[in-house]
Amino acid sequence: MRRALALAVTPGVPVGPNPRVGCVLIDDQGAVLAEGFHRGAGTPHAEAHALAEAGESARGATAVVTLEPCNHTGRTGPCAEALIRAGVRRVVYAQPDANPVAVGGAGRLRSAGIEVEGGLMIEDAQEINRAWTFAIARRRPFVTWKFATTLDGRSAAADGTSRWVSSRAARLDTHRLRALCDTMLVGSGTVAIDDPELTVRDEVDQPLATQPLRAVMGLRDLPDDRRILNDRAETVRLRTRDPEEALATLHSLERRHVFLEGGPTLARAFLQADLVDEVVAYVAPMLLGSGTNAVADLGITTISDAVHLHVTDVHVLEGHEGEDTNIRLTMRRK
Repeated sequence: MRRALALAVTPGVPVGPNPRVGCVLIDDQGAVLAEGFHRGAGTPHAEAHALAEAGESARGATAVVTLEPCNHTGRTGPCAEALIRAGVRRVVYAQPDANPVAVGGAGRLRSAGIEVEGGLMIEDAQEINRAWTFAIARRRPFVTWKFATTLDGRSAAADGTSRWVSSRAARLDTHRLRALCDTMLVGSGTVAIDDPELTVRDEVDQPLATQPLRAVMGLRDLPDDRRILNDRAETVRLRTRDPEEALATLHSLERRHVFLEGGPTLARAFLQADLVDEVVAYVAPMLLGSGTNAVADLGITTISDAVHLHVTDVHVLEGHEGEDTNIRLTMRRK
């Protein structure tokens, strides 16, 4: 199963809308017969990939797969039926399929006389497909709110300047996190004022071949020359100020993980709607004393009403060439 999990996270596979899945076929002595992983929507599933590689040697084998084999026909056929036709003897999977249209694979395999065992290393498998599992269960994308701040909670100085609150190391880390999401979301105000391109770039500032969807939320019209409207990535306009409506639209577009990078007003809207699932904050060792807050007024007047977060990770990002060292805090809503 460890090998199947490693296959599931093979670099270069597009993020979403499908789960990341790995499969290993072994014989009765534990020798590997074939391996496979899902390469993205419309491509063969991990089981089909491994079965094609194994050929006739799959008969009597054990299939070890990170997700319960699907039981429906979508862009590809049901994996449960493919395993039955191949004559495998046993199937071991980690995570049950959370998709209501695909469930039932384990039962179909058992009805065909195949031995089935589920739940092996389930937590590891769920972590790989954290956002997908959440999105399927909640019928909306998982939302990560990212922001950069000074020690006193300012995202920009009083004159509006914000370059650079975060260090180069923090900005590179942000691009790494962007690449793990399928959607980056900002407000129309941020686009009008800051003109971000909102692409994912590598260490030498070159755009990656595969880019997340760029989503702009808000009612204001945008000038045609805004960089977010260029052809370096797909962009969608969400003509609403309602976070629930915006996420519903993105879910209908099969988006599973939203990286929220808007300004303080957009952050407030999502926090007040209780639609922030994870917070990533880059904290710079500097003080401003005044300027733009990282989040707009939440209407909280007493400490007992504060929004509490659970810290899940603290990481020091060493500065380069005299730049500040930043701290990355990752937090979840309690």
